[in-house]
Amino acid sequence: MSSDHIAIAAPQLGAAERDRIAAVLDSGMIADGPEVRGFEREFADYCGADHGVATSNGTTALHAALHALGVGPGDRVLTTPFTFIATANAVAFTGAEVGFVDINPRTYNIDPDALEARLRAGEQVDAVIAVHLYGLPADMTRLTELAEEYDFLLVEDAAQAHGAEVEGRRVGSFGDAACFSFYPTKNMTTSEGGMITTNHADVAERAARFVDHGRVSGYEHAEVGHNFRMTSIAAAIGRVQLERLPEFTRARQANAAALTEYLEDSPVTTPHTPSDRTHVFHQYTVACDGVERDALKSYLDAKGIATGVYYPKPVHKQPAYEHLAVSAPVAEEAAARVLSLPVHPGLSEADVERVGTAVANYVEVAR
Repeated sequence: MSSDHIAIAAPQLGAAERDRIAAVLDSGMIADGPEVRGFEREFADYCGADHGVATSNGTTALHAALHALGVGPGDRVLTTPFTFIATANAVAFTGAEVGFVDINPRTYNIDPDALEARLRAGEQVDAVIAVHLYGLPADMTRLTELAEEYDFLLVEDAAQAHGAEVEGRRVGSFGDAACFSFYPTKNMTTSEGGMITTNHADVAERAARFVDHGRVSGYEHAEVGHNFRMTSIAAAIGRVQLERLPEFTRARQANAAALTEYLEDSPVTTPHTPSDRTHVFHQYTVACDGVERDALKSYLDAKGIATGVYYPKPVHKQPAYEHLAVSAPVAEEAAARVLSLPVHPGLSEADVERVGTAVANYVEVAR
């Protein structure tokens, strides 16, 4: 059913989630417990990974994963500047130095060619965090090859890419560890929450210890840790959402395909999906070529269609990191051109038509 206002995101929660929460409340085990362990197993299995460690959010998942991999002072971690700042912050929390590699202009993900050039030049690189921006996986084939050749840790930031694939293999199963977010705007939610997946038992063990005060058992603590635990209530929501994730993904992909069809004759550039990858459309992001981005955004806002700019200022230009004096012209150009349109599974066909025709009509008049 079409509504007057079309939101940029809308978590899909219903009776199944309420029933699962009620069962947890009735059990009395509302903090950490069996529900969390079950969610960890099920999510790791879904990703094709051997281990899962639930956390309080995606940022703490990244922090704990890097810690579990031994990243710390003296290390240098490279990532993309075109993402949410949490990726870089997680590196800073470990005491390691963060650096940035510019992006591919078509995928908006870290550019393996730019990374390889710096590796060949002898730059210190101890780890790379590959962000799967907007639901499109980074080039994990190339990045895995580079990690093996140059011996650096490879971590996936899959906060926006639940269920996305590279050559038929789901994200969350590549590299040394992967991290997910379950924030309400994501492809699935736990209200707040995160997850680490890994194929390394020692990494999972250390991460699980770190998120629980460094606890080994009872009141024995092997290291200084944090309280980054997920609650059983959050896990209960997550287990139901995981069951529904394929349905959500199909809806996002169908909505994206329809939007692309509406915009095929317009000057805006629609999302690019390389042939070896599956896009799950956390965001449907166009590049505003031949039309002024902010003017289009204002027009859609006036029509009751919410949009988003992800992200208006790359991380290397944020006050917290601009002292690094990084050059990333492709990311800066993208930040000035991108606009995300509603694509979430709560949209009706009429909603999608309204979005697509509004954009197409505006750019036709504006160009």
